[in-house]
Amino acid sequence: MNSVILDISRLISRVRHATPSGVDRVEMAYARGLLGIYGDDLAFAAVHPTGRYGRIGNEAALAYLAELERRWSQESGGRSQRSIMQVLPWMMRLLPRTPPRLLARTLPGTGVQRPVYVQVSPHHLTDRHKVSGILRTENARFVCMIHDLIPIEYPEYARPTGAALHRRRMDTVAACADAVIVNSAATGRSFQPWIASSGRSIATHVALLGTEPLPPAADTPPPARPYFVCLGTIEPRKNHLALLNLWRTFAETLPAAQIPRLVVIGRRGWENEQVLDMLDRCPALQPHVEELSGCPDWQLATLLRGANALLMPSFAEGFGMPVAEALSVGVPVICSDIPAHHEVGNAAPDYVDPLDGPGWKALILDYAGKGPRWSAQMARLARWQAPTWQDHMAIVAAAIQDLQRRA
Repeated sequence: MNSVILDISRLISRVRHATPSGVDRVEMAYARGLLGIYGDDLAFAAVHPTGRYGRIGNEAALAYLAELERRWSQESGGRSQRSIMQVLPWMMRLLPRTPPRLLARTLPGTGVQRPVYVQVSPHHLTDRHKVSGILRTENARFVCMIHDLIPIEYPEYARPTGAALHRRRMDTVAACADAVIVNSAATGRSFQPWIASSGRSIATHVALLGTEPLPPAADTPPPARPYFVCLGTIEPRKNHLALLNLWRTFAETLPAAQIPRLVVIGRRGWENEQVLDMLDRCPALQPHVEELSGCPDWQLATLLRGANALLMPSFAEGFGMPVAEALSVGVPVICSDIPAHHEVGNAAPDYVDPLDGPGWKALILDYAGKGPRWSAQMARLARWQAPTWQDHMAIVAAAIQDLQRRA
């Protein structure tokens, strides 16, 4: 009997994609981390794109995980999605099997330990009936990760139905979970009202997301001009508009040779008409702003390592993975002054109110010339400690063990 079951529904749902989202990377890290801790005692399961739930054989699951990692490290983010026909062999190979029928389901009190079901993504959490059915089928306790409650707290930054859908997810977690993992104390505070209203005892464990080691930079000539990177899905809460307006001001007020480049890396999201119009149709930005819808890990590493700083002007974040990624390779960060960023960056970054245009302008120009503020952060970077997946998974393993001790 497997003591831990990991849901990889999200990764299977991404079978057609060449580059990962942040949630994809977290689910992959859990697959690798839990496998390292539990070995053959770990089982994989999923709600397949066909809607069917069941176990995924370890051989098929591990082969698929390796295939995804190969894509992420090698393929260009500009590549179109694979067709259904191209991914059909994987869809067939990953069809779930009915979970084994265990003696403990029919004979309570046998001493057989109940498994712990771990889900990292929000996939199918809107369907409480399905989640409850899975837990009954597996006779399992439930550990679920919560990444953020942004669609509820800031509905103006979500799709029109985003807040209602996310409330359903949080209702499911509050009704079904025995423990939750949150990626920051800020996320944990946001979820507390759901725990209180549920009337249930749900253990909350804060575990900062680990920082994946980035590949070395490619051997490329130094850039002709200093540049900055903004990394993340292009959506309203990321506040790309502030940066684009700032770069338009640079184009209108500075000699062309003194304007740093801005490299915007991320797929286009939703509710972005003004941002997309500026990217597509603003002549003043064209010589100075480059948009990449995505890129393989080696290209991201090269771009990030060569930047004068990462810019992260978000209005809201659950964690802020790009901040950790940049700091981990010694690249300074200028980011918005929000709780999640402080948890990740501690004293290293320069923090600015996301609406403080003059503050952003002054810092960017200082960093473009590697001025005093840039030098001060470079000195602070030496004292910054990257959160690790090893530490994160140790907290998860302790949460699982705590549930396994219960009768």
